[in-house]
Amino acid sequence: MKEEANKRVVRDGYKKFRTGDINGLLKLCSPDIDLTVPEVENSPFAGPWHGRRSVEEFFNLFSDTQEITDFEPREFIAQGEKVVVLGRRTSTVRSTGRHYSTEWVHVFTVRDGKLVSFHEFYDTAAALRAYQMASFA
Repeated sequence: MKEEANKRVVRDGYKKFRTGDINGLLKLCSPDIDLTVPEVENSPFAGPWHGRRSVEEFFNLFSDTQEITDFEPREFIAQGEKVVVLGRRTSTVRSTGRHYSTEWVHVFTVRDGKLVSFHEFYDTAAALRAYQMASFA
């Protein structure tokens, strides 16, 4: 079944992400992949990214900016080319030392065994608080 094959591609991508195999993850991506994450002030990796080279830059900025201390994809839902994943993560922003936890939704499009798009939704207010430098009065 196509949906199960698409879920396997996404699961493989998460496995590679968790183990730090970004090159392996990029090989699962279409050359013209579109990746979009929400805008968060002071986050250098927010916004749209297009193409494998750009997505590689995204992952470099992400790992330079945050340390993920907990990452858990919990539920995989597939229909046609779409795979929606519900999960949770906790990250520490390196520049502030602050952490945040958030539930997230990842929406993938998988075509011919390749990831062609990724769109993330999460609690941007929590991330914004973690990216803000502490101010003392």
